[in-house]
Amino acid sequence: MPGTDAREAAKTSVGALEQLPFLPELPARGPGADMIGRSAGLLVELFAQVEPSGWRFADRPGRDTKRAHSWLGEDLDALEEFTQGYTGALKVQAVGPWTLAANIELRHGEKALADPGACRDIAGSLVEGLRRHLAELRKRVPGAQPVLQLDEPSLPAVLTGAVKTASGFQRLRSVDRQVAEEVLRGLVGALDVPVVVHCCAPQVPIPLLRRAGVAGVSLDFGLLTEREDEVIGEAVEAGTVFLAGVVPATDQGLSDPAGNVTGVRTLWRRLGLDPELLGRRVLVTPTCGLAGASPAYARTALSLSVRGAQSLVDNPE
Repeated sequence: MPGTDAREAAKTSVGALEQLPFLPELPARGPGADMIGRSAGLLVELFAQVEPSGWRFADRPGRDTKRAHSWLGEDLDALEEFTQGYTGALKVQAVGPWTLAANIELRHGEKALADPGACRDIAGSLVEGLRRHLAELRKRVPGAQPVLQLDEPSLPAVLTGAVKTASGFQRLRSVDRQVAEEVLRGLVGALDVPVVVHCCAPQVPIPLLRRAGVAGVSLDFGLLTEREDEVIGEAVEAGTVFLAGVVPATDQGLSDPAGNVTGVRTLWRRLGLDPELLGRRVLVTPTCGLAGASPAYARTALSLSVRGAQSLVDNPE
């Protein structure tokens, strides 16, 4: 979300999304509130700090780790304030293990992705950190039924060997798809909540994510091609939920909720899927995070998402 006011962001989240409020992230506050830094702060017995080249693992917790913990606590305080008496689904998000490994450097300066042992350590540390995070959420919002979103925008690049080395002059070797799947399956299986993986890059590995046990896949609908029709159809029929990013994430002056979901209906017809499944298998979302939008447009985008989803339920044809 845009801005730096945790209370305003929590108020918007809970007010705009009555069925699925979320714990906002406010990266404009700086290092530790950004996507990578916030999730690095969740890691247990692994610490990271900001260097000129970006985030890098360190021997002990420093200022950046403390700042990440402080901002997360502030965000949880705000969410708790606006969810008094709330019961139902509540979404929290964290960066997944592969995107963390592709974006945090080891102490000697290379990306953690280059070291299989480091990748395993990150995944194990993240599992423990997420368990603690979810326990804290349940303590603060006793009626919550947590849903975890893992942000994995780097996953396609990890699988295709497109992640650049720390120097930027070469690319790291691709990670075997079976290894990537096993790591994600281990994480999903270790947590007692539904897990959705969000990836706003092209070529989201939907079959791999399904085999890893995710409940849903969140993607930028505009990046899909007809080559992915078959895997989407199979996933829908198997029960996978799709969070379809169809509402632009930056100010576009949109006002037609039904128009935003036209492409979803078109895909459904092309695949010959039961129209009644639309309301049960598709959630409507912005294409990606709203941090680059104005606060007013962020509120509009959430409202358009809700109204677009309602349109799919009311008029599935």
